[in-house]
Amino acid sequence: MIRLVQLMTEKNHFLEKFYTLNEQQIIKLESGHYEEIEAFYNKREDLINILKYIDTEINKAHMQHKDINGVFTETDKRALRECMRAKEMFVSRILDQDMQVLALIDEAKTKIIRELQDVRLAKKAMNSYKSA
Repeated sequence: MIRLVQLMTEKNHFLEKFYTLNEQQIIKLESGHYEEIEAFYNKREDLINILKYIDTEINKAHMQHKDINGVFTETDKRALRECMRAKEMFVSRILDQDMQVLALIDEAKTKIIRELQDVRLAKKAMNSYKSA
């Protein structure tokens, strides 16, 4: 059980890093800084891979230490419940952040498309003016 709590605590640590990374990137995106978006996604992918590994280890630990005979103490169970609450909180916040990141990127794409359309219209007007 101790191993399971350690792994869940470690997972929460990396979820917190993920959350912090998102927060920092949202601030940059809100300021119009999109230069480091690829590095942001690479860091996220690295954290996702770490979280997948920890999930695999959690699954192994769970299979080895099931509480079939009721040997887990209330303290152990309480610690595990607290880890699960923290995990759920981070996951929920990260999902909200992801929606915010996607909205900011979509907003920037829409702005770029509008600017390109304006440039195309201006070129067309210039060509019409030159022809006249």
